Amino acid sequence: MDGKVNGNSTMATGSPNSHMFHIADYAMFGATLLISLGIGIFQAFRDRKKQSMSEYLVAGRKMAIIPVAVSLLVSFESSILMLGMPAEAYVYGIQYLIGTLGFSLAILLAVYMVVPVIHPLKLTSAYEYLELRFKSRLVRTVGSVLGIISYVWYMGVVLFGPALALEAVTGFSQWSSIFMVAAAAVIYTSIGGLKAVIWTDVFQAVIMFTGVVAILIKGTVQVGGPSEVWRRANNGGRNNLFKFDLDPTVRHTFWNLFIGEFLHGLALIFNQSSVQRISSTNSLKAAKTVMYLVGPGFLITYTLAVMEGVVAYSYYDYHQCDPLVSKQISNPNQVIPFMVMDIFRGFPGIPGLFLAALFSASLSTISSGLSSLSALTWKDFVQPIYPELPQHKAILIAKFSVVGYGVLACCVSLLAARVGGPLTQIGTSLLSASSGPLAGVFIVGSLTSIANKKGVITGALVSFVLVSWISIGANFSPTRRTAPKLPPASTESCPAYLNSSLVYNTTANMYTLQHNVTTASIEVASPEPVGVEKMYMLSYMWFYTIAVLVVVVIALPVSYFTAKKEEKPDPKYVVPVWSIFCCCVPASLRRRLGCEQTPGNTHDVEKHSSDAESGTNSQEIKIPLVDDGADDAHDDGDHPRTSKNSKHGGSTENENFM
Repeated sequence: MDGKVNGNSTMATGSPNSHMFHIADYAMFGATLLISLGIGIFQAFRDRKKQSMSEYLVAGRKMAIIPVAVSLLVSFESSILMLGMPAEAYVYGIQYLIGTLGFSLAILLAVYMVVPVIHPLKLTSAYEYLELRFKSRLVRTVGSVLGIISYVWYMGVVLFGPALALEAVTGFSQWSSIFMVAAAAVIYTSIGGLKAVIWTDVFQAVIMFTGVVAILIKGTVQVGGPSEVWRRANNGGRNNLFKFDLDPTVRHTFWNLFIGEFLHGLALIFNQSSVQRISSTNSLKAAKTVMYLVGPGFLITYTLAVMEGVVAYSYYDYHQCDPLVSKQISNPNQVIPFMVMDIFRGFPGIPGLFLAALFSASLSTISSGLSSLSALTWKDFVQPIYPELPQHKAILIAKFSVVGYGVLACCVSLLAARVGGPLTQIGTSLLSASSGPLAGVFIVGSLTSIANKKGVITGALVSFVLVSWISIGANFSPTRRTAPKLPPASTESCPAYLNSSLVYNTTANMYTLQHNVTTASIEVASPEPVGVEKMYMLSYMWFYTIAVLVVVVIALPVSYFTAKKEEKPDPKYVVPVWSIFCCCVPASLRRRLGCEQTPGNTHDVEKHSSDAESGTNSQEIKIPLVDDGADDAHDDGDHPRTSKNSKHGGSTENENFM
């Protein structure tokens, strides 16, 4: 019979105590945490004589390309990548890969549209840009508050992932796990600053990808090879990549995945962690190279994570004992750690390596978030009030803020535990209410010159309230609908002690399994939504799009009717989109289409006369929208300034690649 379990099956012969850690697993796991802490202590000790806010928050703006690219990549891959993506593929199929295409495209577009504007400004806080663009302290404050809310939410979701995994394989309580991850990240981030975070991220990336590759290889071999994995996944309906349904209530379609993740990717570029890393490089060319590496990197790593879920489904289909249906685990995010204990039974230390990889992924995100929030707190809230504060006191405040945000993230994990579904869904649905409006503000501000402070503040607040209401209703309302899941693997060959305890509540969760059918209907007894409650039926993947569109639709008209001549933005803070897209237009048509008159060129002409009066060379203050020359770093006590447009400043890039 297809999928019959042989005598060597770990699933068929497993016992209730079989999914337990060996002492070697604990040793491997503990060693990873100790090395991460050691890197932070080492960086703090090595740089103790040149400690400054610039060194602590942006690594002296002298970091090499590869470490920065790796750090940015793993900063947003956490437990959501290690657990959420495989869980998504295991339960719902591989559709999420469409979203990764949109996400990676946004990262690559940022190389041409965002990085050339952001990097020369030498920012420490991403929201300094908002103050410069809109000439308003209030816009910057609104952006900072939304950014803090977004990052604290994100860290809370990330902390929840390892807790689920550790509970599944060791029996540790969720709160013990949450505290352990948060404590480790707080210690080495507060001690070593951004440089410690970046180099620890590099180490953790090695551990993380080693674990992912080991799972893929071992799981595929046990099922019978790649072709067998793919055949079983296809029979189970998991190869459902393209779905062009226009219904906005359908959980995943080509449209909501591609558009939603594209906007999510744009939001990531303006994220505090991204701006910190872009600013930590020594030149515009280096910053662009970082993004060139990160875009394809996201696509590759997300694809590997989705394939983990496919392998997991095929593995349990082969052994005919679905751990979710058989109640061996209670949450789809526990599938991968549970499978690791199955396939690596008899290999002490390997399950510990996976758990180390999971914790490394989460530590990298938490530490990046803590470092970013520390920079935000200092630059946007403390420094404006106490501009003359001594360096040692400023660093002390930054370190204490790391501890405070770590505690907040632990508290948010409690709420994340109450939201059902894969971590991908939990993260997107909760974060969209704050990061979506923030992305809208940055998009409107950087791509248009008409937007003003009144428009973006109004749009951001309306968007925040609206999407928060929809998100809360979609996650907690009694009228919310559970999306249909794909048919689970069989439980026919589960051990006797599991078969005797299987209970199916047919009134609450009834599967209709059919051959050649790629979906399963799930009937949930819940009240029928009426009126505005129908908004809760929208796919969570539309939340980002709604948030951004609300900002755009409100900000532009409000800005138009409240515009004043003196509110025109400095062109160097607006992305020259028209000029960028004219690059492929024949030279004979560029002048007719107005491609020659870019915002940057207009700015240079306007500034030339005033520069001549003061004896300043206009070439030295021009924002290098095209030139990739190296930029001089400056201390973060100074105001953001422009860089030299030098044709001979790129000589250090090759020396600073590693």
